[in-house]
Amino acid sequence: MSDLKEKVIDEIKKIYDPEIPVNIFELGLIYKIEIEKGNVKIEMTLTTPNCPVADSLPKMVKDYILAIDGVTDVDLKLVWDPPWTKDKMSEVAKLELNL
Repeated sequence: MSDLKEKVIDEIKKIYDPEIPVNIFELGLIYKIEIEKGNVKIEMTLTTPNCPVADSLPKMVKDYILAIDGVTDVDLKLVWDPPWTKDKMSEVAKLELNL
């Protein structure tokens, strides 16, 4: 994994779903991270289309990533297919939530 991708993941791990005490990376809300010459492409979802932070969470992800040295642009797509399920959570998240 590239150094820049590790930095992107580290920044994403600082962002928490406001209703679940686990960061959005471990929750499995980030489906794809691609980096090419400082341009970061992210595909992410939310736990539900009616999520109360549907407007603010993607913007927060983009802002955090844009603050990283070496990142010149962030193309963030909010996707609903495949829908998020608890199966997408990491083992760390499942342990944290006693699942």
